[in-house]
Amino acid sequence: MKKPLLLTAALFFNVGIYAQSLNNPGSNHGNKFEQLGTILSDPNYYRSASGAPGPAYWQQRADYEINAELDEKNLRLNGSETITYYNNSPDPLSYLWVQLDENQNKATSDNKLTQTSKIKEKMTLDDFSDIIGRDDDLGVKIIKITDEKGTPLPYVINNTMLRIDLPVVLKPKEKYKLKITWNYNISDRKIVHGRGGYEYFPQDDNYLFTITQWFPRMAVYSDFQGWQNKQFEGRGEFALVFGNYKVNMTVPADHIVGATGECQNYPQVLSATSLRRWNEAQTAKAPLEIINLSEAKSAITKKATGKKTWTYVAENVRDFAWVSSRRLVWDAMATYIDGKKTMAMSYYGPEAYPIYSRYSTKVVAHTLKSYSKHTIPYPYPVAISVEASNAMEYPMICFNHGRAEKDGSYTESLKYGVISVIIHEVGHNFFPMIVNSDERQWTWMDEGLNTFCQFMAEQEWDNNYPSQRGPAHKIVDYMKMPKDQLEPIMTNSENIVNFGPNAYAKPATALNILRETIMGRELFDYSFKEYAKRWAFKHPTPADLFRTMEDASAVDLDWFWRGWFFSTDPVDISLNEVRYYRMNSMKQAVENAESKKAYEKDNKYLGRERNKAEGIKFAIEQDTSLLDFYNKFDRFEVSKTADEQFQNYYNSLGTEEKKIYESKKNFYELEFSNLGGLVMPLIIEWTFKDGSKETDRIPAYVWRKNENKITKVFAKDKEVVSVQLDPNRETADIDESNNSWPRKSQSTRFELFKEQQMPATNPMQQSKNRIN
Repeated sequence: MKKPLLLTAALFFNVGIYAQSLNNPGSNHGNKFEQLGTILSDPNYYRSASGAPGPAYWQQRADYEINAELDEKNLRLNGSETITYYNNSPDPLSYLWVQLDENQNKATSDNKLTQTSKIKEKMTLDDFSDIIGRDDDLGVKIIKITDEKGTPLPYVINNTMLRIDLPVVLKPKEKYKLKITWNYNISDRKIVHGRGGYEYFPQDDNYLFTITQWFPRMAVYSDFQGWQNKQFEGRGEFALVFGNYKVNMTVPADHIVGATGECQNYPQVLSATSLRRWNEAQTAKAPLEIINLSEAKSAITKKATGKKTWTYVAENVRDFAWVSSRRLVWDAMATYIDGKKTMAMSYYGPEAYPIYSRYSTKVVAHTLKSYSKHTIPYPYPVAISVEASNAMEYPMICFNHGRAEKDGSYTESLKYGVISVIIHEVGHNFFPMIVNSDERQWTWMDEGLNTFCQFMAEQEWDNNYPSQRGPAHKIVDYMKMPKDQLEPIMTNSENIVNFGPNAYAKPATALNILRETIMGRELFDYSFKEYAKRWAFKHPTPADLFRTMEDASAVDLDWFWRGWFFSTDPVDISLNEVRYYRMNSMKQAVENAESKKAYEKDNKYLGRERNKAEGIKFAIEQDTSLLDFYNKFDRFEVSKTADEQFQNYYNSLGTEEKKIYESKKNFYELEFSNLGGLVMPLIIEWTFKDGSKETDRIPAYVWRKNENKITKVFAKDKEVVSVQLDPNRETADIDESNNSWPRKSQSTRFELFKEQQMPATNPMQQSKNRIN
């Protein structure tokens, strides 16, 4: 990693080609342990070779003042904004690129046209709608774009990207102010499957609005790629610019609004009772309901007329999102991170109340504490969880799922699913809302790092937490898939087939292995925190992470990044053979006895035993003249001078040789094959004759001279009865059947098929029935 060459960002869309480039083609070594070299971009004044921001590092800034009005009757959002754009780059800019993410919902958008489809035996309405399209009139309608004086600016819309042509070049260190007025029809999130939109509740004729990716947002202009104006296809999320926000949201008068940042006018928009509870929540040590369930249900049935405007401000954030509805319970409590207060809050409907009132806000607080311990202290004043039957993240606010049954019960899987999704989405405040990676290119830098931190937070919540992503053995089913169904982690978001395993689970597993097995917690935790500190509120690339982890730990990890992030090789290390050796004692009595056992074993076979049992008269018995010296010779007889011979041998040994001789070690030669291709450490558990166990941990560098097959000899004080490779399933080995000596049978179970269906109740309901 010390000699990287210049490489453009375009490399990362074709990393498979480079990842397979070999330094020593045709050889069994000199490939997997070579430095990444040309795979990484060249360090420069903007990004140093250590992985830290360089002395000339820069990034753009965009401040927003937004006025928005939610038209509930017509399901439309009307908005206007003033953007102040700061050119902190060394480059003059003649145009600006703005994201129009809502355009992905247009019937003519690229992401709609490029989706493959097929006729199934049973087709749903959604299936047909995806094929023939929907007449929803979706997408952003730009009303006008002007400079701050009101002079119209020319612009071009290309699908989800808007280019604004500037009347004069925006020079370095200058700023430019522009105004955009727009509107769009809000989509039905349950049908369009978008991150934001509305959900309609027919039982009470009400809506829940989650307003996300809702305003024209500045695209990123950076030192490593220029404008990030890759089209939004729906999967690769958002590369965004930090700035300050002031947002005025006009909504129906009985709606409750939660948003990024802090509300500036609670006294004007809350009832006296709710305002009092809000003030009490500032010191509450448990969630306190500002809007309770009874009040939320009352608002559902008594729709108010009129409108209210909620004003929020947020500093140094990369985005802004909000929720608005009359059918929300709202609770809050204070939590402290390094002495700084943050309000942990939740908004949720009646159907989520049984589980969200118990867990949501407490999980928010737990997440902030756990992530802060492993990265940087949470810097924002608010962290919000909203139940919206989906999962998506924004600064200080996120949307999650999890609704109970009508009787208030829920399954255990739902409970843990709710806790996990809240941890995950709140955790996104750190990655990518603070450590601001480019999700459009590298999903794993956002989702993978966050899923890894989620795993640590889950395990800190409950030592028996059933985490599904992070433990090494849980990624095995994905890594053993055929190569044509896999792609490296370092693959662009839109090109990934198995998105969840690739961008979430595999990088999270890799980092967990790095922490627990490769580096150890102390070195890993220090280096990971250093990465978070270096790149908080900045735009890191994969190279910045890779370099920082090595720079702060003095651990060469290029082989690890190469194997786990740039290839599709799985881990499959086979323990082929175990050979037992013992030092010759040079004592005839001992050695001859051992030799006799071996001789008799080698010369014992079934036909001989049967011949003897049948009473066959052998030739030498019928004709004794055939007998000679060797028929009576005992080749294992101990000579009369045996003791004297041994003493002479022993006396000839030097002091160190005598120590080795007297140690009476047992020697075991183990042969390993790397069948999967991904080099990993050898973790060997020995079980001795007396029942005790011992574990040896051999670094992955043991493979550097032969990446395919190696042998290694171990000296043990006690006799070994079995050997187990990777006993705690730390390495994600895809075939455990070849990890033991002697080989172990792989057990599983089957059951008699029953045609009748089991009753569809959960354990909580069954418990209530038993009580009743």
